[in-house]
Amino acid sequence: MKIVKDGFLVLMISIVGLLLSIYALRFSKLYIILAFIFFVFFLFSLYFFRDPKRDYSFADYEIASPADGTVLSIKKESSDDVVVMRIFLSIFNVHLQRSPISGTVKNTKFTYGKFHVAYKPEAKDNQRNIIEIDGGNGRWANVEQITGAIARRIACYVKPSDNVKTGQKIGMIYFGSQVALYLPKDVEIKVKIGDKVEAGKTVVALWKKK
Repeated sequence: MKIVKDGFLVLMISIVGLLLSIYALRFSKLYIILAFIFFVFFLFSLYFFRDPKRDYSFADYEIASPADGTVLSIKKESSDDVVVMRIFLSIFNVHLQRSPISGTVKNTKFTYGKFHVAYKPEAKDNQRNIIEIDGGNGRWANVEQITGAIARRIACYVKPSDNVKTGQKIGMIYFGSQVALYLPKDVEIKVKIGDKVEAGKTVVALWKKK
């Protein structure tokens, strides 16, 4: 399995820390504790920054999940014309975000905010980045990357005018977070609260035929 490029620095830090701790054992056996901590951190980083192969194909009318995790809520929030699906990502989920539809990136906007626990309602006010995607013919989807209480970094892989395909990697959040998917109100939702979903694999909604 591949490792996300964003994890290379973290892996290098854990490896250097482990090697230095092992070297320090010649001076004191107490460094075995530090060596163990760096070893565990290295293994966790390998697991956290994994990039599983996702090359699923989707029909034109299917909307894919933008994140791995658990569906927290599905409801209209700030507008009656928009339905919002919120997905909680634990530290054990793959933290890459993928495009839910094919289209063109209209805009990306980063907003500084707070660091509430990602599964709490207050997390909507956390530090976040929103990616607006225009699918054409009245179709659109916005993916909001939201940090949690531990997460402190959001990586966005796309910029305005980029063309994206359904399931394409568009970003990553570090360590426990939430992803919100904004869709037109008339889509047909195919998942429910509590469902486990996977980015670029699970179909979460369908465009209704006109």
